Order: sequence, then C-alpha cells, then structure tokens
Amino acid sequence: MLDELLQVAGDRPAAAHATGLPVVGCVGADVPVEVLTAAGFLPLRLAGDPDAPSDAGDLILGRGVDPVARSVLTCLLDGGYGPLAALVVSRDCEASLRLFYAVRELHRTGDGAALPPVHLVDVLHLPHRSTTAYVLAKVRELRAQVARWSGHDVADDALAAAVAAHDRVRTLLGRVATLRRVRPARLSGMQALAVVAATTALPPDRAAELLDGLLAQPLPDVTGTRVFLTGSSHDHPGVYAALEQAGLLVVGEDHDWGDLLHHRRVDPPPDPALLELAIAERYQHNGPTAARASMRQRAAHTAAAARACGAEALPAYARIRDDAPRWDFPAQRAATGLPAVLLEHQPYGRVDLDAMGALRAEVAA
Repeated sequence: MLDELLQVAGDRPAAAHATGLPVVGCVGADVPVEVLTAAGFLPLRLAGDPDAPSDAGDLILGRGVDPVARSVLTCLLDGGYGPLAALVVSRDCEASLRLFYAVRELHRTGDGAALPPVHLVDVLHLPHRSTTAYVLAKVRELRAQVARWSGHDVADDALAAAVAAHDRVRTLLGRVATLRRVRPARLSGMQALAVVAATTALPPDRAAELLDGLLAQPLPDVTGTRVFLTGSSHDHPGVYAALEQAGLLVVGEDHDWGDLLHHRRVDPPPDPALLELAIAERYQHNGPTAARASMRQRAAHTAAAARACGAEALPAYARIRDDAPRWDFPAQRAATGLPAVLLEHQPYGRVDLDAMGALRAEVAA
C-alpha cells in the first residue's frame, strides 16, 4: 500500500483525473473540502513545481511573491493540472490571496479564458464567537457556489457523509504519523509527506482504504537524527529528501502539508442542523500555521509536538519570500529547549545543508 500511495503522490493530478470525478483545484489548507466532496467533486490540492520555470506566474504576480504561488499560477495557465471544473482559493496566506486576485483579474480582462471559475474562502483564525459567525457565513457561501457549479443543491445527508469520510482519513493519518514517532521509526519524513499528499488527490474512501492497508503493512526500520521541522510549508519533497540524505530523520512538522493538515477533525454534533457550524469551527481553529497564528501559539504547539515526536533537534526552514517563520523561531527555540538552527531565505524546494553542520555537531555532543 505504501508503494501505491507513493505512486499517487508522484503524479497527483493524474491520479485525481483517473477517478473519473470532476476535479476542483484547491489552494491552501483552509478550503472546506467536505463541501466539494458532498457535491460530487474531487478536491485536488494544488502544489507547485520548484523544478519547472514559473515565468508566467512571475510576470503576473511579480517576483516579490512566494514562489509557490507563482509556480501554481504558472501551472494553472499552462494547463498542468489537467481540466479543472473550478478553483477554490483559501486565504491561508498573503500569496494565496494574491493568486486569487490574479485569476479573478485575468477572467475580468478576458485573458483567463483557459482558467476555471474561481471562488475565495476567507477563513479567519481568531478565537472569537464573531469569527465563528464569519467563517460559518463563508462555509455557506462556498456551499451555495458549489451548488451552482454542480447544478444541484448540496444535500445535508451528502454533507454529513463527506464529513465522516474526511474525518476518517484524518484519523488514519494521525495513526500513520505514529509510524515515524516510534523508536525505531517505521516511516521516513519524506514517505510521510508523500502519504499525506496522496490523500489530497483521492476520494476520501479510497484514501482511507490505502491508509488502512499501510497501517497493516510490515515496514522496515528507518534511522537518523530525529528532527522536528518547523517553518514554511512543503508541497514538494525536495527539502525532506535533502535532510534525510544527510542523516536527519524528520519525525514531525508543523506545516499544513504535514501533521497540521489532519490533526483536527470536524467531529459533527448529533444535531444535523449544527453540521455547518462544526465545519466552520474545524477550519477556524485548525493550525497554528506560521502565516496565521501568533508567536506564542506557534511556540506552544511546536514544543508539545516536538516532545511527542521525540525530536532531538529543531531546524526552522524559512523559504524565500516567506518571512513569517523567522519571527516565530526565537520563541520556538526557547520553548523546545532543543538544539536549533534557522535556515533563512531558502530557495523553493531546496535547502542549504552547510548551515546544518553546527546543528548536527551540537546534537552529537
């Protein structure tokens, strides 16, 4: 099952289209995928490609924007994701918002004829009841928009079934995460990253089937210096591969292509009338990501997660044009008490391993 999940992760758009379902591209982890699944769509989370030129995205967004957003826009313009029924963008960071505005403007000017219709989901993460009400309104707006795209209402029972299916995937991913926390680990960080990515390109029932098979599969030991990776998100395995080839085993992380994608479930209440509210609260309180949470929240979460993983060191990776992780690092280092290093201004999909030398020496001492 691991091999099949890794194969899906290697070409997620192809796997998504192979299902025969109409595919909706999703940008960011704040998109309520349950609504799309309930309407009969397959939500495909879009990733960039650091190994491909992003000239079109650079021209439209400017090179001052996170290279991930520029790469995603380039792939959209080039048709690299295959035919998309629609595009849903979450305001998970400023770069995603800029991407949405760019696609909307291309539609307005007539230059976006090849682009799918686009909708923005503005999920806020403040711990207030007024924020919950706002996010609930955004969930309902998405539900209405999805109904227009599909040509039929999103039925309550279909939404409840979709919530249950996605919650099951999240539960299973939580169990998969323990495979790299045990000693010795049974899954590398790069493998775990690929497994999570694969589930974002499959119907939830199929993803759950493969995850069940993975959990029942005997796996070999994986060794290395155990590190908890904080900082920028990783939609590409390049950084994990480089770290683990250098002898560092990524046993956990706090970005939304990894553990943060699945650590909170919807857990719907018995009253079906409150299901939309439960979805809103799940996305409101999900995180904490570097772009949307306070330094105190990030430090507390990182410290607890690193302890749970048995991490021996804390590398903080800050991608170029993604400055939020740099502000979090001092508090995270103090809260974890681990040997730590800040890797600043890193190129998309790559890491400067020379800067890791001092960290490895400190751990060895």
